[in-house]
Amino acid sequence: MAPTKASHPEEAAKQPSRRTHNARSGEPLTPLWEVFIRARNGLAHRHVGSVHAADAEMALQAARDTYTRRDEGVSLWVVPSAAITASDPGDEAVLFEPASRKPYRHPSFYKLPDEVGDM
Repeated sequence: MAPTKASHPEEAAKQPSRRTHNARSGEPLTPLWEVFIRARNGLAHRHVGSVHAADAEMALQAARDTYTRRDEGVSLWVVPSAAITASDPGDEAVLFEPASRKPYRHPSFYKLPDEVGDM
């Protein structure tokens, strides 16, 4: 997701930076980590934000301190932002169109017993 242009300097300061090195010294910036939390057992992890940290252990600590202050989760993942590869929205037809020809993969064809509950 590309950052939006800010009309005021204060807004520009709040927007995330995508630089990898300090503009003056040329030193690498602290890596950016994406944070995922699973709210309770049985649910999927959900992206909740990002933290800057030197390594994975510090990223976990920063994510815990920032995103789980109110006992929100049972599991926490941190992933280096640089390790994430995303598809191009323009490739939607190539990537997702074949799935529409495979209706048997949709759970609507399976009847779950009542005692299973939510899945």
